[in-house]
Amino acid sequence: MELSDLRIFVAVARTGGITRAAAELHTVQSSISARIAGLERELGAPLLRRHARGVALTAAGEQLLGYARRITALADEASRIVRDETPRGPLRIGAMETTAGLRLPPVLESYTAAWPEVDLSVLTGPTDSLVALVKDHALDGALVAGPVDDRDLHEEEIGTEELAVVTASRHRDLDDALRGPNGARLLVFRAGCSYRRGLEAVVRALGVEPKVLDYGSVEGILGCVAAGLGITMLPRELVERSALRPRLRLHRPSPAEATATTVFVRHRDAHATTALTEFHRHLRETWRDAPRAAS
Repeated sequence: MELSDLRIFVAVARTGGITRAAAELHTVQSSISARIAGLERELGAPLLRRHARGVALTAAGEQLLGYARRITALADEASRIVRDETPRGPLRIGAMETTAGLRLPPVLESYTAAWPEVDLSVLTGPTDSLVALVKDHALDGALVAGPVDDRDLHEEEIGTEELAVVTASRHRDLDDALRGPNGARLLVFRAGCSYRRGLEAVVRALGVEPKVLDYGSVEGILGCVAAGLGITMLPRELVERSALRPRLRLHRPSPAEATATTVFVRHRDAHATTALTEFHRHLRETWRDAPRAAS
């Protein structure tokens, strides 16, 4: 059943005649008659009764008319939405826990104020999990630690974070922290976190085999570090902003682990909606203009 045939049928029913429908649709009567006849053959029932003043709907025609009006109205609505460049509808974004706390709030504030019709949701998690969700089309995009180097994903660098190894304030340096009873205990996010991998490399380079304890939140990790229960590695600026900062000491890791690049990834095969395009613009502009805490 062709959408164009249903539009013609609705026009004939509305105008009450094939001649009037042909004039409205800027076509010839024979074309209208042929399309209606084809629709009747497809449905196996007569839709119109001809009379001297025009046409009237049969019982089958009356039944079809309600459906035809709804179908053509939905098609028109879908066409308007697709053509309309106003961002709206669902948008699913992923972000590392640290990025969500440090960088996303001003992005979300400006974005939701500009585009209130977008149904925005944010999921936090480690890089590996977020990348897998983008690849599975469960997320429209994600802020993760790069580089990702996956041929299924489009990847763009957004910014760079300076990292710090964090210990309780009483430790003069990292060696001093590692010699303590809990020094080799790493308080980190679950497997798949890039900061966790970096900290493990730092500790192993000092000849210590780490013991890992998973945590789900930044403040939970920093609270345990401040209590002397282990060490962690996080963006320096995030730690500087924490209320626990007076109880913490920040140490510079090796140059290879001193910085982390944040990238925005999306699936190469996915359609970039206006909602996603605008989010990307807000993300770049807000990240670029964000003030940096003093090191």
